[in-house]
Amino acid sequence: MSAFVTAGAGFLAAVLWFDLMFDVQVRGHDGPQLPEAALASIAAYYRRVTTTAVPMSRLIALVMLATLVAIVTEIATGEGPAWASWWSLALAGVAIALAGGRIVPNAVRLGEQRDPADVQSALARSIWRGHVLCLAAICGLLALQLAAV
Repeated sequence: MSAFVTAGAGFLAAVLWFDLMFDVQVRGHDGPQLPEAALASIAAYYRRVTTTAVPMSRLIALVMLATLVAIVTEIATGEGPAWASWWSLALAGVAIALAGGRIVPNAVRLGEQRDPADVQSALARSIWRGHVLCLAAICGLLALQLAAV
């Protein structure tokens, strides 16, 4: 199961890396509003990946679910150290809950570009912070899985 968990986490880390390549445009802009070009770039990316990229966006949700199932299977079968499996579940759970509960809805909203620029800027900053936290959690999960082998 560790191979499945590691593969799932690696895939999710790669997805986060691609998202962060757009999110990074929020850095260095302290005002309430991001520059128009940066905001348009980020919003266009999230419109593509959340709305027009079906069924690929569903693949990401499927990998999240499969990764959780693989971790739970690890726990149930006693494969590997229990502490690593439980911490892996916690890290994956936090990242996936944050993605599903906050990041994806904010990304869909940002992609629609219906809000004023200051609200869109706040959404983009929130997505950036969320993705950084998710990447840290997923990298922690990967480290735990690799250390437990």
